[in-house]
Amino acid sequence: MTVPKNTVCIWYDKDAEEAARFYAETFPDSAVTAIRRAPSDYPSGKAGDVLVVEFTVAGIPCIGLNGGPVFQHSEAFSFQIATEDQAETDRYWDAIVGNGGQESACGWCKDKWGISWQITPRALTEALAVGGDEAKRAFEAMMQMTRIDVAGIEAARRS
Repeated sequence: MTVPKNTVCIWYDKDAEEAARFYAETFPDSAVTAIRRAPSDYPSGKAGDVLVVEFTVAGIPCIGLNGGPVFQHSEAFSFQIATEDQAETDRYWDAIVGNGGQESACGWCKDKWGISWQITPRALTEALAVGGDEAKRAFEAMMQMTRIDVAGIEAARRS
């Protein structure tokens, strides 16, 4: 197996494998590719515990490190998933929030491990890319939303 030149490393308390398996079940082009166990005891675990999980999320190579409770996640890091329509937006949003996650604002939510996700319909990014008043209306509509409502963004563009 070839190790990618660049890999996102995400620190988990102890649930990297559970998180990676959830991502693999939820998002296309995602998989758990390796489980590495600690060869000896370490500060937050014992020899034989899952230490590192190699996985991909929507084609992005990642490593989940079970490093203990020392570091917490913040919105400074997030996965942004571009969706094609409301059904896909709802599917990912419901999977994350429905699995112990929490809603936030403007298309953001957190999974139960504290990782932030931006579930972003292409209709929103296209509206913002247009610029001018149309982008302003779409942006102002987005600012009122939790989960992005594609019909609401499209209506704001037209008004």
